[in-house]
Amino acid sequence: MTKTSFGGHPFLLGFEQLERLVERTAKTAADGYPPYNIERLGEHDYRITLAVAGFREAELQITVEDRQLVVRGRQDEAGDSRVFLHRGIAARQFQRSFVLADGVEVAGARLENGLLHVDLRRSIPEPVVQTIRIHSA
Repeated sequence: MTKTSFGGHPFLLGFEQLERLVERTAKTAADGYPPYNIERLGEHDYRITLAVAGFREAELQITVEDRQLVVRGRQDEAGDSRVFLHRGIAARQFQRSFVLADGVEVAGARLENGLLHVDLRRSIPEPVVQTIRIHSA
């Protein structure tokens, strides 16, 4: 029995990138740090909230790379002269990725009470009807 790939189905012309997208999403880190929520705020508005307690705004970076929202955090411990008897609060770097659908854009981000809110908005394109002329040979 031959396994047909998702992007190779004859009715899905031009959707090869969808299969790559599914593979890329499956490869994202299974690490649970930092924890996050995804909320639907309205018909076209979403919010991703990450728990980034202990991180300053300057230690966080948000980028969109090839339809992938990437949130990175790196705490700078240089010059820290504290001596810990017990260290239970991890000061570690992280990278959390989210794949964005076409038409989804980052509307803004804010850091509030240890939570990083990244607001997303989906723009709905106008439907386009195109008539194709048939030429005789």
